[in-house]
Amino acid sequence: MSEPSPRDSAHLHRRHAARSVPTAVVTVSDTRTPETDTGGACAADLLLQAGHPVPLREIVADDAARIADALRRALARDDVGAVVLTGGTGVSPRDVTPEAVAPLLERELPGFGELFRAFSYQEIGSAALLSRALAGVAERKLVFVLPGSRAGVRLALEKLVLPELGHLAAEVAKRA
Repeated sequence: MSEPSPRDSAHLHRRHAARSVPTAVVTVSDTRTPETDTGGACAADLLLQAGHPVPLREIVADDAARIADALRRALARDDVGAVVLTGGTGVSPRDVTPEAVAPLLERELPGFGELFRAFSYQEIGSAALLSRALAGVAERKLVFVLPGSRAGVRLALEKLVLPELGHLAAEVAKRA
């Protein structure tokens, strides 16, 4: 009998994936309102369509302390297994989401940012290098930091987050 291929092994792991991962969506913006938050709305819609409830949607200002507080509140909730933050990942002085989130991560998933930028490059060319998207684990929950644009949110969720969310949640939930 032959060894399973790496692709077959990945499919076996996915059999044990969580089917539904309640995910908070936090939009980081000084200008968005619930009515104009197209990136957060896109994230919530895609999560819901994939069967992942969205128990929390919030908009916070581009301020490191407020971003960190919003993330801590979301992580403290029993009905949240993952948090998606949109916005504040560029290089302008107000873009501080990665700086606010990174100290709260116990483990970073560097492949997420690397793959996101590679996929972005295919769509927008060299401007992809401006993205500081990242992902990691905090308090046994998943955290994804995405750009605020609908296109960036859609790309990250469709290509990376949604295909692996259940699998990642199951892995994070394992006890040592």
